[in-house]
Order: sequence, then structure tokens, then C-alpha cells
Amino acid sequence: MTDSQDAAPLFQPVTIGRYTLPNRIAMAPLTRSRTDNATGVPTAMNAEYYAQRATAGLIVAEATQISPQGKGYAYTPGIHSAEQVAGWKLVTDAVHAKGGHICLQLWHVGRISHPDLQPGSALPVAPSAVKPEMKAFTVDGFKDIPTPRALDVSELPGIVEDYRRATRNALAAGFDMVEVHAANGYLIDQFLRDGTNKRTDAYGGSVENRARFLFEVLDAVVAEAGADRVGIRLSPLSPANDAQESDPVGTFSPVIRRLNGYGLAYLHMIEGVTRGPHPGFGGDLAELRGLYTGRYMANNVYDRAMAIQATANGHADMIAFGRPFIANPDLVERLRIDAPLAEPDQKTFYGGDRHGYTDYPALAQPAG
Repeated sequence: MTDSQDAAPLFQPVTIGRYTLPNRIAMAPLTRSRTDNATGVPTAMNAEYYAQRATAGLIVAEATQISPQGKGYAYTPGIHSAEQVAGWKLVTDAVHAKGGHICLQLWHVGRISHPDLQPGSALPVAPSAVKPEMKAFTVDGFKDIPTPRALDVSELPGIVEDYRRATRNALAAGFDMVEVHAANGYLIDQFLRDGTNKRTDAYGGSVENRARFLFEVLDAVVAEAGADRVGIRLSPLSPANDAQESDPVGTFSPVIRRLNGYGLAYLHMIEGVTRGPHPGFGGDLAELRGLYTGRYMANNVYDRAMAIQATANGHADMIAFGRPFIANPDLVERLRIDAPLAEPDQKTFYGGDRHGYTDYPALAQPAG
């Protein structure tokens, strides 16, 4: 390791919202499906997993449903019950004991669900009754997602209130921040996109109308937490979860401009197609990135060299790494000294026990 590498902005402190973080490497939210399916309550095993990765400048914990209706995957955690709050407190206490900072991503999946995962075996809900060509992960394996039920306008204030309550619960559980998940084809993103939003009321049609739900949610979350403890995640160039949009730049440009007025802790952007190749730093990405004046977290298949470059040239204030954190609990140190990265066992990504979850060693530790 050279002195110049050690001095790279990627490894230097940065102020995000009200916190000064020790480096610019974020752990991206990663669904691992390691909680009880019936209760969604985190356990000591989850606390150990996150504490092992507490050297990240910021951990953005896995997407967490704000309500029973918001669930779309088996064995995922919630933040809507007292038991879930207590379980998450185990996690935040463990991370803080290691000197880390942790943020909770607030999630409502909308149509990306299945009756097996819904209260009373109900249909999933969405802005419009548009069926995604996707499968849902249930306790019985993957199943085709049915055509969702279109939400009535009278139901939307209740979902906004679910976000507000989830924010309050997250803070009670000890999280430093919350992140509004408005990306990857889940409920808020479904409202934004013309391929999934066919409404003709105040929440459909124009970009302003399609963004109305996003900003109602954001207003509620900010009122509860303070803007300097709120981030938001967008994926304007990704059709993840079959969420189509005919004019990504036209739709997301006014949204990003409006976000500038909030003074948020950060904007977390999926650059390009989710888990696809990085699109490069020109074109539509450059246009959209250039609109945002606050702290910017970049995400999508970054490697060490790209991360060093993007933080050195001002493209990003933080870089979020996802899958590399699975098999490398000490990813920050490995990146700093340019050590080889361990490869994760993909068979243990979703569901199971501590194998493939908490048993990946750090550099100085023996396996197991």
C-alpha cells in the first residue's frame, strides 16, 4: 500500500447528515432472509453479522418491511412490532459497540409479493393492476406473482402513516438514520414509473402526480427523523422487478431537483441496471448525477479502483458495496491494503443458518 492510496478520499472521513463517518465505504442493503418468517424479528445472529461489518463507514441494513402488507420475501425482517424493535436494538447496540454507524432501509414491496406472504392471503397491492413478470420467494420456493390489486386513493394516507411509524420505530431501535427505499421496482418506484402507474387520479399521469406519493412519504419520514437522518434510494436507469419507464431522464430529473430542497443526509443511486454492468460516468447518468447538490452515494458493481476514482474526482461522496461484504466482513481493510477478496457461496445468500452468514473469516482469522 502506498501513502497516496492510504490518503485517497475513499478511506478518509466524510460528514453525512449529522454524522462524521470514518470512511466513505457503505455496506449496501442486502436481503439475506435470516429472520423467522412469522415474526420478522432480528436475533443475536443478525447482530453478530452486522457487528462483524461495523468498520464500514455506514451500514445500510437490509430492506425492512414497514407493515405486514409491505412484505414480499420470506424470512425478511419488519419494523412494525415491538418485538421487531427489540430485535433490531440487539443489532444497533452491537454495531455501536464496535464504533459503527447503521441506517435502516424502509421497504414496502408493493406488487412484488404473493398471497402466501400477505396478511389473510390477500393480493399484493400496487398503484395499478399491472402484473409483473416475476416470481416471489416464499417458504415453499419461488412462485409466480399474480396481478396485484390497485390501491384506492383512500388507502394511501395509511401507508404514509406506516412509513412514519416505521421511522419512529427505527429510531427507537437505535438506528442512526433511515433510508427510504424508492428504487428497484418496489412500491414508491411503481408509482414513479409510467409502465407500472396507469392511474388517472392525482397520483397518476404527469410526473408531478406520479411523484406525489414519494414526496408524501418523504415528508412524513423527515418530520419524524429530521432531514439530516434521512437518505433516499433511487434507481432511475434500472428496470429491476419489471418496472418499466419510457423516459427515465424526463421522469427522474424533476424528482432529483426537488430532493435538493430537503437537505437530506444523502441520495443513494443505483447507477445503471441493478447488478448489471456499470454504464460509465457519461450520458444519462452524468445528467442525472449533475442535478443533485447534496451528498451522493453511488452503487452498482463498483470495484476498488472505480471507488477510489469516483470519490477522488467528486463523482460520489460514498460508495456502497453489496455482495463483496457478504464474504468479506473486513472489506474496508481489504480495500485499503488491496488484499484479495473472498468469494461468497451463492447457495447461502438467502435463508439458512449462520453458514454463509457469520462464518466468513477476516484476513487474520482462520476459516470457520
